[in-house]
Amino acid sequence: MPHIESFSTSGLDPRHKLNYWNERATESFSPLVSDPADVRNFAGSIARATIGDLTLAEACSDAQIVRHSRAHVARTRSSVFFLQLQLEGECISRQDGREAHLKPGDFSLCHSARPYEVVFPVANRMLVLGVPEASLRRYVACPESLVAIPMKGSSGVRALLSRFVRNFWVECRNQLDDATAARVTLAILDLVGAAYAEIPRADSDHSALAVAHRLRIINFIETHLHDPDLTPTRIAEASKMTPRYLHHLFSDQNETVARYILRRRVDACARALVSDAQRGRTVTAIAFDYGFNSPTHFARVFRAKFGMTPREYRRESVPPDHGGRPA
Repeated sequence: MPHIESFSTSGLDPRHKLNYWNERATESFSPLVSDPADVRNFAGSIARATIGDLTLAEACSDAQIVRHSRAHVARTRSSVFFLQLQLEGECISRQDGREAHLKPGDFSLCHSARPYEVVFPVANRMLVLGVPEASLRRYVACPESLVAIPMKGSSGVRALLSRFVRNFWVECRNQLDDATAARVTLAILDLVGAAYAEIPRADSDHSALAVAHRLRIINFIETHLHDPDLTPTRIAEASKMTPRYLHHLFSDQNETVARYILRRRVDACARALVSDAQRGRTVTAIAFDYGFNSPTHFARVFRAKFGMTPREYRRESVPPDHGGRPA
């Protein structure tokens, strides 16, 4: 039977829970940081196993946001693709400008070689299959173009893969011997290849070159969110392409380049507003940090997304004994 290691925050001093959780999650997946909705009462557990060159881990946690930043990418020792299979609750997995909304049975891919973010709005349970990049490429062509595409586990080969991985994990925890488990992983990778082969070509990027171009654009945007002059025209010039081709690369993403920039700016501001490190700064200063040059415009687009003003959002996120934060 594969050796399974288990970790839990249960019984730990509340002051040490988050550090412990981040360390165990980093060991199990890739360098990351967790931002719990309720840091004092946060609870989480991980059970993990290594099977051949694959890893399999079941993570249970309260509501949180998990981030794998550029700094984390720099610390990542190996390039791994993670198949995230939702077991209970729900999540939003984000990478390369896409969002995969997952419910129980659904799954998606993410890649440790680039930044990603996973939002768990409620208590959840997820099964994560880690596959080295070289191994996955034997079964899936250009997997980097397939990250954050939601795969519904309700029918067809996708449902077969979803059930198979879940049952495999149960057997690993019960009585499956190591040699058999290693052989079964080959069947799992075959199913992964079959599931992603079903995606119409239009649902993924049209070529490896287009993937590389779009990733370069996204990285440029993320690096320059602070610049109020960041526009599609400037991005096209910096990327040495025409504005028309730039917009073409985003044509299957359900939002324009300009909308993507605006969404990422608002998201970055929302995180900063509730960050302890930014507690002493005003809403306006934070908005200016991320390229907004009008407090009125920022307040309008923020309300459109979150249904409240930035000040209300910040106030609702302050723990009871933290006191007020500057407006």
